[in-house]
Amino acid sequence: MSAAEHTSPGATAELKRARRAAAGSFIGAVVEWYDFLLYGIVAALVFGELFFPDYSSHAGTLAAFATFGVGFVFRPLGGIIFGHFGDRLGRKSMLVWTMTIMGVATALIGFLPTYQSIGWLAPALLVLLRCIQGIAVGGEWGGAALMAVESAPPKLRAFFSSGVQIGYSFGLLLATGLVALLSSNFSAEAFLAWGWRIPFFFSAVLVLVGLWIRAGVEESEEYLERVKNAKTDKTAKLPILEAFKRYPAQIFQIVGLRFIELLTMYIVTTFALSYSTEQLGLDRQIMLNITLLVGGLGIITIPAFAYLSDRYGRLRVYLTGGVIGLISAVPFFLFLEAGNIVGIVIFAVLLINIAHDAVVSVQQPLFAEMFSPEFRYSGAGVGYQLASAIAGGFTPFIATFLVGLGNGTWYLVAAYLGGGCLISIGIAVRLVRKWQIGRRAERRTAESAQAVTA
Repeated sequence: MSAAEHTSPGATAELKRARRAAAGSFIGAVVEWYDFLLYGIVAALVFGELFFPDYSSHAGTLAAFATFGVGFVFRPLGGIIFGHFGDRLGRKSMLVWTMTIMGVATALIGFLPTYQSIGWLAPALLVLLRCIQGIAVGGEWGGAALMAVESAPPKLRAFFSSGVQIGYSFGLLLATGLVALLSSNFSAEAFLAWGWRIPFFFSAVLVLVGLWIRAGVEESEEYLERVKNAKTDKTAKLPILEAFKRYPAQIFQIVGLRFIELLTMYIVTTFALSYSTEQLGLDRQIMLNITLLVGGLGIITIPAFAYLSDRYGRLRVYLTGGVIGLISAVPFFLFLEAGNIVGIVIFAVLLINIAHDAVVSVQQPLFAEMFSPEFRYSGAGVGYQLASAIAGGFTPFIATFLVGLGNGTWYLVAAYLGGGCLISIGIAVRLVRKWQIGRRAERRTAESAQAVTA
């Protein structure tokens, strides 16, 4: 029989559903992360001067990074809100809402008057819109990841759901690329006056494209099956409380497992952009180009690592990335301090495209499989966003503070990055041991059953 004859109509329909879900999750992630990361890039370049001009250069950067971090504080709230309705009403409708809210908030940032025009009302409105961004992106990951994971073929869950993380790389590439293009073609005065607003307006175009693609995505079959078979009275009224009650360890394990990903990304792409230009005098365009490079490579490395994790195991790939992140922290800063562009590029690639990308490639199925379907959006989503609040948004702020504490040196920042990697590696090792113990128990049970049968 031919391969075509072996493929049933049902299997073909399932594969089409999986591809549509993967495409919808990918484009949504591109839009959400373009909007969210754009803020950090522009904050590193101009927000200190535009919205906090009464401060010194260092204090203004700290204030701009603080507003960047505020968005992460509100991400768990987004995870709770959209997780609740996503577990009760479905994934698809929540993903339409998250994308729309994010797009509107981002476009409005582009219209904001600066401190010079309306005084302290300007940074207040900036913080408000950043909070709304945080709520929107807080609800996005859980729905996008679960839609892709639950619709994917069982043996390719990491690969099919890797679009959620590739979307991060595309979003980073788009945001950095547009800022770099404008920065290189506008004078410093023109970019500061109005050029920085253009990337925020562009978000509206991306949102319209994303909503059009997501309109054709069907609800997760696994979620529908679970809801169909569950009695309505037994469905948790507050899925987040039930998730914390049933899976407290898993939620906090997710927080620790994300430290590698968050610290590597935000130290290399956000903090280093500010530190290298303000403290070390490196050219801004060079650092933006390095960020473009790692963003572009992520489009290849993330699905590659996802495929390897489907074939050889999630935690093996994860631990490989963790070790690379740990040993690359100090060399990255040594080359940054020396102004050695080749060395900066090599270790930026190691930290982002090996350490970061290996870790994020396994997250969707690894985190989703920690929870039953009716609590996944709440449990996995809130755990994911708690990590973002703890170790994500305030990483550039903390790193900038550590530079001040260290009299302008980077040593404490490198220790911060290395310490985060060690925490994540420790949790992953414990999960490996737990998995091995479970496998041995299953093997003993099977052997006992065979002995009884014999």
